[in-house]
Amino acid sequence: MDATLSTDEYNRVMSSRNNGLDSLIVAADQALRTLSAPPAALQSSPAAQVTDSVLSTKDRRTSIELMRVNHAGEISAQALYRGQSILARSPDTRRHLLQAASEEQDHLAWCSERLTELGGRPSLLDPLWYAGSFLVGLVAGAAGDNISLGFVTETERQVEAHLQDHLSRLPESDTKSISILKRMAEDEAHHGTTARLAGGVDLPLPIRSAMTFGGDLLRRFSLWG
Repeated sequence: MDATLSTDEYNRVMSSRNNGLDSLIVAADQALRTLSAPPAALQSSPAAQVTDSVLSTKDRRTSIELMRVNHAGEISAQALYRGQSILARSPDTRRHLLQAASEEQDHLAWCSERLTELGGRPSLLDPLWYAGSFLVGLVAGAAGDNISLGFVTETERQVEAHLQDHLSRLPESDTKSISILKRMAEDEAHHGTTARLAGGVDLPLPIRSAMTFGGDLLRRFSLWG
């Protein structure tokens, strides 16, 4: 397997075939690239045209911590949707999941770039977030397309709420980070809506609660580590 497989190439391969071992090999290749290589965005960052502000030491620390959490969340989103796509029943569902993963790749690149600008680093637990989310994605995909799409809808609902919370906590002077999270919140809402329209069903309360608990763990541990 070519170690330089691009995100677009990955999506084309995964959209055209879903035959077990080959799909897992391609997914493993993409996991290594996500965790080891600087992420590349297809769209320019919303912060590209925003003038950077001088932040106090306290505000910079706050922004770094919050953007580290968002970066970890995008690592998890990549893994989740790729795991779901492997066991998707229909080509349409698989394409939907891979398109969402591609857009989440942009979010990952934007968060990574902003972390670097702030002088921060990603979470040391990113490999754990990726592995855990990939396994969850496999389970969701195995449950059937409607449940898998419902999982996307609920995931994006929770992520959108999380982003709104972070927007209220970011320093007002950090206009670059704010612009990124605002765009991400819009995209997440769109992902959730399109997944529901594609056939996603409402998940039982215990599953929604478990998803909330998992998200809380990621946010808590990524904040510092």
